[in-house]
Amino acid sequence: MTRILSGIQPSGQIHLGNYLGAIKNWVEEQETAESFYTVVDLHAITVEHNPEALRRSTQELVMGLFALGLDQSKSKTFLQSHVAQHCQLSWLMECTVTFGELNRMTQFKDKGKGDEKVRAGLFTYPALMVADILLYQADKVPVGDDQKQHLELARTAAQRFNNAYGDVFVVPSPMIPSIGARVMDLQDPTRKMSKSSASDAGLIYVFEEPESIQKKLRKAVTDAEGRVEYEPNIPERAGVNNLLEIYSAIDGRSPTEIASEYTSYGSLKSDLSEVVISHLAPFRKRYHEYLTDPSELGRQLKIGSDAAQEVAQKTLESAMSAIGFLKPIP
Repeated sequence: MTRILSGIQPSGQIHLGNYLGAIKNWVEEQETAESFYTVVDLHAITVEHNPEALRRSTQELVMGLFALGLDQSKSKTFLQSHVAQHCQLSWLMECTVTFGELNRMTQFKDKGKGDEKVRAGLFTYPALMVADILLYQADKVPVGDDQKQHLELARTAAQRFNNAYGDVFVVPSPMIPSIGARVMDLQDPTRKMSKSSASDAGLIYVFEEPESIQKKLRKAVTDAEGRVEYEPNIPERAGVNNLLEIYSAIDGRSPTEIASEYTSYGSLKSDLSEVVISHLAPFRKRYHEYLTDPSELGRQLKIGSDAAQEVAQKTLESAMSAIGFLKPIP
């Protein structure tokens, strides 16, 4: 069975872009693949953060993942910080990748901006991301376009380590969803839907109240054309294209087929609101059930971390032995 690994940062509420671009696919993949999904909370401390906010956002994210359909009997979901092998293998990967490779990572350039006071972890965290991937000997890693560079570094590190010390790591391949992979901001459809947006008017949160979802979709930016047609290669049609792609990702039909049923943006937005709200309703219900029983969340997380540690420890021991460390006495 193919093994899949993916991760998500606890940086805020889950929005529709997170769900349609990744989590919906994760839920489907757990039916056909051996899947490991990690909440990468260690990555969250590479920049200034509030400890209590980190605890809250981590808890909310994990509850959201389980509410959206991740099932510990089918896949394993866990916190990165609960599996110590991530940090241990990260040091081996820091000693495998090069300064030049880390220096070329675009996210460090974007967030660091040449500031000498930037945390060293922001520079080296791609090595931790490499460890995240390689620990689980994943065949495939679902990634968006903005994460391709990190996966390429993982592939390079795996090949370099294997060539130097023997075959230890599986060299992972990217798996990029074709539709729904890039849900765009409702107010600026040239930008990816993101929690870093200046306003949340362009974001739909998966556990948001139905009335708020309806309001945001009603105000979604389209264009002056007035034609409901799917034209993905025309930048000026980005707004209506985004609405049709969201509809398609939930409904299953092609954007072109959906577009053929509408003659106005108003009716498209109205029906899309109903589709989105109806689709998200059972998830909201399960999310609130976790809110009333927080002990269940801890139990579920332990199931995930125990399973992850079992796989990760085997990989770590193989890597440490291959690189030349003495094995500890049991």
